[in-house]
Amino acid sequence: MKDSPILWIVVPCYNEEAMLPLSMPRLEQLLRTMTEGGEVSVASRIVYVDDCSRDSTWAIIREAHARKALHSGLHLGLNAGQQNAMIAGLEASAGRADCVVTIDADLQDDISVIPDMVRHYCEGYDIVYGVRSDRSTDSWFKRSTGLGFYRLMGWLGARTVYNHSEFRLMSSRAIAQLSQYGERSIFLRSIVTQLGYPSTTVTYERQRREAGETKYSVGRLLALALTGITSVTVKPIRLISVFGLLFLLVAVGVGVWVVWSMVDGRNVPGWVSLMLSMWFIGGCLLAALGVIGEYIGNMYLDVKQRPRYNITEQLL
Repeated sequence: MKDSPILWIVVPCYNEEAMLPLSMPRLEQLLRTMTEGGEVSVASRIVYVDDCSRDSTWAIIREAHARKALHSGLHLGLNAGQQNAMIAGLEASAGRADCVVTIDADLQDDISVIPDMVRHYCEGYDIVYGVRSDRSTDSWFKRSTGLGFYRLMGWLGARTVYNHSEFRLMSSRAIAQLSQYGERSIFLRSIVTQLGYPSTTVTYERQRREAGETKYSVGRLLALALTGITSVTVKPIRLISVFGLLFLLVAVGVGVWVVWSMVDGRNVPGWVSLMLSMWFIGGCLLAALGVIGEYIGNMYLDVKQRPRYNITEQLL
């Protein structure tokens, strides 16, 4: 058993001035209860990572830190995205925390299961995934696209935990291993499952957002899905090769039909079929180039080896 581990609760924030006054007291009360019960060390804290918000998010974090030291913060100089903001908090915990829980600032993920996560950590698990028991709070569109995304990722060979987002606990050694993954386009939901350390799950009912608005528009969700696919699997490129062979077979068949029509003396009505073929094959080629371009773009970003984030101020 591991006695009183130092726990960090890392909360990525972007324009959360409406939500933080609600979530901060709840997280503080949770951490105080766990500290008084001996579940975590008194050195435990909540670390808010401000992803270069345009509102007063960082000012609220500063005020909370000045009031109580258990509220800590990191301010990123430029918007790096939720994934990189979480990585900034995880990497900042090196040498300071035994385990880290990541959770969104809206607290739609149920914080009451965090003590269960810590107990699993003390039992020897390095990763504890928070898994939704249902998606009743999501819209029909979000439920459908979410289900489709997980099925697509599984079909493409990417390992994910169904109905798990970014609510998880990681031990210090799991975080150290994660830090070895240097790619810039990173999808934590899949990368964490590849670490190979002992893991388990806790289930919870997802809550409704109490204030503010979700930062994930349809465009951002599609971009995240595209990053998830292209950062963990090369199967789409292999599928392009398969489709290329299929088109070659179709072209051979069309060629045989054209030659036979000419030998048989029949007129070939070529304009319509030619135009349809050109547009169809042209669209497929552009789509294939787009997929390949995504992979090349990821390699381009990785080769430059620029930092994922830039911390301009920290309150630790």
